Amino acid sequence: MIHKTPSVIFFGTPVFAVTQLAAIHQQGFDIRAVVTALDKPAGRGNKMQSSAVKEYAIRHNLRLLQPEKLKDEGFIHDLAALAADLFVVVAFRMLPVEIWKMPPLGTFNLHASLLPQYRGAAPINRAIMNGESVSGLSTFFINENIDTGEIILQEPMPIGKDETAGELHDRMMLAGGGLIIQTIRLIADGKPGTMVQDKMKDTGLLKSAPKIFRSDCQINWNLPASTIHNQIRGLSPSPGAYTMIQSTTGKRIDLKILKSALQEEILTDGLFQLQLDKKNASGKIALKDGYLELLVVQPAGKKTMTASEFFRGLEYSTNWSVPIHEY
Repeated sequence: MIHKTPSVIFFGTPVFAVTQLAAIHQQGFDIRAVVTALDKPAGRGNKMQSSAVKEYAIRHNLRLLQPEKLKDEGFIHDLAALAADLFVVVAFRMLPVEIWKMPPLGTFNLHASLLPQYRGAAPINRAIMNGESVSGLSTFFINENIDTGEIILQEPMPIGKDETAGELHDRMMLAGGGLIIQTIRLIADGKPGTMVQDKMKDTGLLKSAPKIFRSDCQINWNLPASTIHNQIRGLSPSPGAYTMIQSTTGKRIDLKILKSALQEEILTDGLFQLQLDKKNASGKIALKDGYLELLVVQPAGKKTMTASEFFRGLEYSTNWSVPIHEY
C-alpha cells in the first residue's frame, strides 16, 4: 500500500533533533506523537530540565510521550493505538524490536556519518579527531543492530581543516531536515531504493564512533601536533580537550583548549614550552613538528575565553610548559 502523506511518530531528544522535527512539522505531515527523554535535573540548583525536543513539542501543541522504559507495556500500547505509518528517529536511544517493527512503513534513523563508517554514539567527534576531510549524513532503516540497517539516502559534507565538532554539528543539523523530508517522501512513494551496508563497495577499513570518555580528552603532548589539533577540534566545545600548563615556579593551571591553530614545521629547541608574545597577548606550544597556537581556552572553574584574555592575566616573568607524561 502506498501512503502519499504518511502519519509519523518522531523519536528524539537533543537540539540536533529539533531541526529535524521542525522540518517534518513545517511540511505539514501528520505527527501523531513525539517521544523524548524524561526531564532531568541540571545546573547548580538541580532544577528539572526538559529536552529541547519536548520544548518544541509543547510550543506547537504536539502530543508528547516520555516513557521511563521503552519496553513498558503501557507505552507500547499507546504507540500501537496511535497507528502511525512511519517512525522517525533522530538522536535517541536504541529502540526495542517490538517498537521499530510496529509501523507498516518501517522505522528510519538519521545518522551523522556516511555509513557504514563511524557507527556509534559520537560520529561527528570521532571523524574530526581522526582528521577526516569528508563526513556526511545517512538515513537508514533500523534493524536489530546499531547503525547497520539498509541505507536510504546519504549526503556527503566536507570538513574544514580547522572546523570544530560544534561547527560541523550545526551544519549537519541544518542539512538534516532536507534529507529527512526526502526520505519520508521516498518511503511514502514506495521507492526507498535501499543499499545493504555489508554489500557497499569501497568502504575500506571500517572506523567506529564509540562514546567519548574522559580518557579521550586528555592531551598527550608526545603525539604529532596535527593529531593534537584534531583532538582539540573534535572535542570542542564539549566535553573539551584538557591539559595543564606549569611554571618553573611551581604554579599550575588546569586548562581546556577549545580552539587552536596549527603551524607545521620541524622544531628542535624549546620543545613543550609555551612561547608567549606579550605584545599581542598570544601563546603557542612548541612541538617536534610544529607550533600549536591557543585561540580559545577555559581555565578550570572559569568561563570560556579567548586566548588573548587568558594570556593577559598570565604571569610573564616565569617560563611555562606543558607536562610530558609516559603514556
